Amino acid sequence: MTTPKEVFDHLQQLEQVDTVQSASYREEAQAVLADDGVSLKWRQAISDLLNQANHDLALHTVGKEDSY
Repeated sequence: MTTPKEVFDHLQQLEQVDTVQSASYREEAQAVLADDGVSLKWRQAISDLLNQANHDLALHTVGKEDSY
């Protein structure tokens, strides 16, 4: 299993990896967020980073004419 630190590090690399790897890293993050055995501190840090990454993705992929 991937550690919370590894997941956090992966999320920091989303802009440098391809779409498939990015999706895999996001799935890892979702799994950690659902694991109540992971400390709240790690889940909050991962959640914040994932939220920002998803916001950035929306800004880069959604055009003016698109509904999001």
